[in-house]
Amino acid sequence: MASDALTPARTARSRRDAGLPLGLILPLLLLALLAPAGCDSGGGIVDAGSADSAAGEDGGDPDAGAVDDVRPPCPFTAAQVSELVDRKLRDEGNCSFGDGVAQLAVTTASATAGKATYDYQYDQAGQQYEKVVDLDRGERGYLAVKDVRGEAVLIDGKGTYTVTISSFGGGTAGNEQILRRTLDAIPA
Repeated sequence: MASDALTPARTARSRRDAGLPLGLILPLLLLALLAPAGCDSGGGIVDAGSADSAAGEDGGDPDAGAVDDVRPPCPFTAAQVSELVDRKLRDEGNCSFGDGVAQLAVTTASATAGKATYDYQYDQAGQQYEKVVDLDRGERGYLAVKDVRGEAVLIDGKGTYTVTISSFGGGTAGNEQILRRTLDAIPA
């Protein structure tokens, strides 16, 4: 009889050791069910209305600081870029232009965002490119090139423009010329 009394105890213990204790299953199940309900599907974006309405409600000047926090639009069309690089490029969307081999893209951001990341980008360019030079235009800017690609960052009153190019086949000097022509064509 003693062996029969021990058998149920071993069975109960082995079930407890083999899985989660019953006391943890219910809280974990509730957590799994409620966690998605607490997630924000808006990606952290809160729409507080336009800058004009927000400034008007505070009694402030609606134009004060507005330029510094606005992301400028793409400054080029495919025809303009094709003329700048002397090569027929297609608009691939999102201010990106290419012909299947060569690529030119312009990323825009507010001047505030550009200033916040400028030093990091400049340091990274120094590690990735053969030549990095400061620009004489805008508030801050640099141009970085090597044999097959290049990038330039220009921060001016309208915003931040980051131009990247690759595979144009002109070497370091050719990439520098393309970037300089592209930067010169960005409206001041």
